[in-house]
Amino acid sequence: MRIDIHNHTTRCNHAEGTIDEFIQRAIELEIDVYGFSEHAPMDFDQKYRLAFEEMEAYTQEVLEAKERYKNDIRILLGYEVDYLPGYMDERVLNAKVDYLIGSVHFIDKWGFDNPEFIGGYKDRNIDEIWKAYFEATEMMAKTGKFDIVGHLDLIKVFKFMPSIDTRLLAKDALKAIKASNMVLELNAAGLRKPVGEIYPSRALLEEAYELDIPITFASDAHSVEQVGFGYEEMIILAKEVGYTKAMTFEQRDRELIVF
Repeated sequence: MRIDIHNHTTRCNHAEGTIDEFIQRAIELEIDVYGFSEHAPMDFDQKYRLAFEEMEAYTQEVLEAKERYKNDIRILLGYEVDYLPGYMDERVLNAKVDYLIGSVHFIDKWGFDNPEFIGGYKDRNIDEIWKAYFEATEMMAKTGKFDIVGHLDLIKVFKFMPSIDTRLLAKDALKAIKASNMVLELNAAGLRKPVGEIYPSRALLEEAYELDIPITFASDAHSVEQVGFGYEEMIILAKEVGYTKAMTFEQRDRELIVF
């Protein structure tokens, strides 16, 4: 069974393509489970996300598509929520969805993965940036609010790598992910970025496997052409590490299936 659970729509203001186009492409690729997880609204960085007043329309559009394509593919509804203390909203955290992805895109409000703000790396110690990223990821996991960890080790996006072993940097975050019963996504978007690597790295995925942390798959598509991107590479990596099953969701309940 093919799963692609982390994808966006034009409502995030930085994606292209209609919901129908995304779904039709997923069907062409024989994807069995396809999830929309739009960037959830918050009162910060509004340029790159759904607005609060659009939540109902987004939900309705996805649910209507789910019904429309029910004989061809299983469509899921979710949000990708930015972990940013003081800005996470109960309207999102309590939304009736299939799953919530918790992602860290900001370190002290610095959007470290946004090319617009890449200059911020020049003024910061790279090791300290990585430490702060995984500390935020640990805190995100400890909230118990989320089902999936979004693109673990996103901090490597521009290939500013630490001098410290990433397994040591991520150790406590991974323990928190395990304790919170979260799922780790393999996210192919890193293959499209300067780092040229799936999130998370093989080394961190091996650590997750040793902790018995379940996985799921994501192309993180922001265009129709990106649907299913890197799927075979993710499957190969997962199997080489030892995984044979992946998680899917329905109304916050989870199910392990063979991939």
